[in-house]
Amino acid sequence: MVSSAGDRRLDGAPAVAPAPRSSGTTRLLLPLAGLLVALALVPAIGGEFFAYQLGLFLIYGMVTQGIALVWGRAGFLPLGQSLFFGLGAYVCGLVLRTLPDPAATAPAPLAIALPTAAGAILAAIALPAVLAWVAGRLVFARRHESGPYFSLITLALAMLGFQVANQWSSLTGGFNGLGGIPDLPVIDRYGNLYYLVALATLAVTALYAWLATTPLGTLWAAISQNEDRVQFFGFATDRLKAVAFAISAATAGLAGALYAAHQGLVTPQATGFLLSAEFVIWTAVGGRASPYGALLGAVGIGLLSAELRDHVSYWEAIVAAVFIVVVIRFPGGLLGALQAAGRSVYHRRRPGPAAGAGDDSRPDGGTRATPAPPVRHATTAGDASRAALAFDGVRVRSGGVTILDGLTLEIDPGGIHCLIGPNGAGKTSAFNVLTGRLPLAEGRIRLHGRDVSRGRADALARLGVGRKFQIPSVFPHLSVADNLRIALWANRLGRRDSLRQAPRHWRTPMLDLVSARIDFLRGIPPAEGPPAGSLSQGQRQVLELAMTVLSEPRLLLLDEPCAGLSPGETRRQIAVIEESVRVLDATALIVEHDMAAVEALARRVHVLHHGRLLASGGLAAIQADPAVRAVYAGGRK
Repeated sequence: MVSSAGDRRLDGAPAVAPAPRSSGTTRLLLPLAGLLVALALVPAIGGEFFAYQLGLFLIYGMVTQGIALVWGRAGFLPLGQSLFFGLGAYVCGLVLRTLPDPAATAPAPLAIALPTAAGAILAAIALPAVLAWVAGRLVFARRHESGPYFSLITLALAMLGFQVANQWSSLTGGFNGLGGIPDLPVIDRYGNLYYLVALATLAVTALYAWLATTPLGTLWAAISQNEDRVQFFGFATDRLKAVAFAISAATAGLAGALYAAHQGLVTPQATGFLLSAEFVIWTAVGGRASPYGALLGAVGIGLLSAELRDHVSYWEAIVAAVFIVVVIRFPGGLLGALQAAGRSVYHRRRPGPAAGAGDDSRPDGGTRATPAPPVRHATTAGDASRAALAFDGVRVRSGGVTILDGLTLEIDPGGIHCLIGPNGAGKTSAFNVLTGRLPLAEGRIRLHGRDVSRGRADALARLGVGRKFQIPSVFPHLSVADNLRIALWANRLGRRDSLRQAPRHWRTPMLDLVSARIDFLRGIPPAEGPPAGSLSQGQRQVLELAMTVLSEPRLLLLDEPCAGLSPGETRRQIAVIEESVRVLDATALIVEHDMAAVEALARRVHVLHHGRLLASGGLAAIQADPAVRAVYAGGRK
């Protein structure tokens, strides 16, 4: 973190001149170089027939790499990836069949053949990408917890695609398939096609490896761990997931186009569920966390299947058993197990932190921190002089129980307000209905005069609402530094920024503030800092508060920010809250049971009971109120 202007980097280390491209960049380029060498040597070592055979599984590997992106990184499982593979194959095959066979006496001129073939491949990429984008937007926008529904819908789409390919014989050739697909121009499918497939494999692998280092890749990983938290930073997770799905479909379409050129025949099985299931199995066995693992699974298991299926009884049952064992015992797949074994051997031989350990998310090896752009809150189209937040007769029911019973409450702009009351009074429920986590039955909710009664969490965050949850909500498998970065990107990260490295080094005055006030955040190098899930309960409380204020909201909703903290930690937490509200010129509404914290923080106190407002005023007046005293003494009002 930044501790003083101009003399330290974002991660708290002394500012240095940009380092040579090493560390993260080396980890990005070295495996690609190894893959390039290995692919280039295949024809020389294994011969042309083995290269032709391997080419098929490299094509399949591009599909599994797309599955690794959406399943291993973004956290949702596609069960119908063969639909996009088959669509790309049919599209490319149909276009190529319009060309005369290159072996004919009068082949098409290259001036016609080359653009036609290029157009076929581009169409095979674009059509699956568009279909996946539309399907993803429809599925992910309809439900917050959409993972299982997404998997079932993609499975249904693959089954539908198989039926269409099987029945539409006038276009697809039906059960017999689409045959007679000629070679690509200047390409021999039994010769130099392998090099085109190898080049495409290398390009797809590089794409996915690079995406993992970008802010977009970090956001996908965050979605897989805590989608709620990503939404509360203003990111439209339905769009982010649809982008990942579209990219995976595009590479599946590319693979399908190469498959059509490689085989010369496309059958309905190319769109069927059985092939989709194999793609998923290969991805899981190889390792869904990495494009290299997914490629390893497709090539390794695929080649073994091709060699042993006809010689080993019940080969499919053996593959299924391997899949089950790997998923249970080695969630990271074979590549993950090999990497873990390698790290174990390395650390036994060389105890302590790895020399030169870098940050996977910082492939440039370290650069100076740069000022972040200002936050870009969406306009509220309201009156800043009116109540920062107002509940007008809000009623919420769940399972026949009335949770909020006509709640009417106004929060004046500026300063710190506390919301107190017995357990079950409706305090957290008021936050939940505001942020779209509970359905509103009656009434209105206004933000600076604007009606936000039906608002979504990401839309409210873009209007300047920040929320800290009752149970600390962080990204458990990301480093502490990446947790803070994601918060810093809220309402700042544009589309271009999401693919650049600069946002990884942004800093703001608020980052300086929380770094100076929060001891355990000082000087955490991202690669060496612990994952957020390994922190204590109190540290996660502090981290989530830091994340919330780093997004620089206009309205802070803090749910028990001091719960589980020691007296000393509570004092420091209170100091961070007070200074953040002052620096941001924000309004804070805090749910808190610690009356000492309420006394230290609140300008005004609001008491809820049975889902209604019982009293509002200064703390002294609230403590003297007979109705409040009756409630806290165990009576009823």
